[in-house]
Amino acid sequence: MFNNNKYNKIIEKQYFFYQKKIFLQPSRSLYLYPMFPKKLQQKLENRKANNALRQLGAHNDLVDFSSNDYLGFSKSETIFNNTHKFLTEHNATHNGATGSRLLSGNHLLFDIVETLLSDFHNSEAALIFNSGYDANVGLFSCIPQRGDIILYDEYIHASIRDGIKLSNAKAYKFKHNNLKDLESHLERSREASQDTNVYIVTESVFSMDGDSPDLQGMVHLCKKENTFLIVDEAHAIGIFGERGIGMIQDLNLENDVFARIITFGKAIGAHGAAILGSESLKQYLVNFSRSFIYTTALPPHTLATVQSAYHELIQSKNRNKLHQNIAFFKAETIKNKLQDFFIESHSAIHCCIISENKKVKSIAKKLQEHGFNVKPILSPTVPKGQERLRFCLHAYNSKAEISQVLNLLTTFA
Repeated sequence: MFNNNKYNKIIEKQYFFYQKKIFLQPSRSLYLYPMFPKKLQQKLENRKANNALRQLGAHNDLVDFSSNDYLGFSKSETIFNNTHKFLTEHNATHNGATGSRLLSGNHLLFDIVETLLSDFHNSEAALIFNSGYDANVGLFSCIPQRGDIILYDEYIHASIRDGIKLSNAKAYKFKHNNLKDLESHLERSREASQDTNVYIVTESVFSMDGDSPDLQGMVHLCKKENTFLIVDEAHAIGIFGERGIGMIQDLNLENDVFARIITFGKAIGAHGAAILGSESLKQYLVNFSRSFIYTTALPPHTLATVQSAYHELIQSKNRNKLHQNIAFFKAETIKNKLQDFFIESHSAIHCCIISENKKVKSIAKKLQEHGFNVKPILSPTVPKGQERLRFCLHAYNSKAEISQVLNLLTTFA
């Protein structure tokens, strides 16, 4: 007769031996790796010397003032349960997409979710990418052509900068949210040939400052100069406008923008991104965007989560709670006489300028020791002298937590 207990003991013994042999090595020095290049080691040492070395943090239970989960959707049991229900109803029980969308990975949920996004955001078409980074790199590396000109805000996101570097167009930055400086660049671009297309790039909410440009003024300028406007809406979707439609759509400017980039890893609480625009833009990206073509597609579960989150967004009261917290935070900065340290913002991102990496890291650590997860933003991520504490506000932050963290800040800053 088969002895199940004896079998289980053998398996446990083998598993313990495997753990001990593979994972409990007495010394890491037993591994013989090639020598690490001196140039790379020197760059790490320079980061350490400037108090700018990045390190992965551990999970913690501190009060959240650092994540992009503005509406609390990433922790929503309703969205979690509705996602499972949606997958079951559509018989979408695969764990992976099995390939790129141009090969085997273009499963049914892509069409469902892209149609939802087009309808929700009043766009002719939508194309889903694996992340906001992939979307920006994929867009900017293939749309501007040789001889074209890109004019971008100096505080534009790193993913856009990387995409611009991969393009064959000439690129020039204009002063942050400065329409006059942008106009002066446009005047110089008039000397280019008639075949030159000019692309102007900005964000509706800037991730490191939390502020916004004059989008209506920018659209007016683009129309006047016959240029193409591209707007990254990563930190506006889910927060601004009726139902969280975003800032561009809230201002009725969606038909005046060549492309909008939306992401699902912030207020939507999921993962991935999409580019909104014309059918021609979608067709072009499917044919020429390398970060779309040469990658395994998102799995069904991710798209089902996005679909469930958007349906929750329509009826959620969390957006009102978030805006109440934003107003309360701004009032508390004034009450604590901190307003001069903060960049003006009406978004969920509020930044307190504290120069020098060492100082801002020290204050962030003290706030964390008192139970508040506030992260320092260091140079070179931001310009030297513009180091800051970045407060991300959420629908689930209490007024007591907001008051406490700002009271503490007054004692440390």
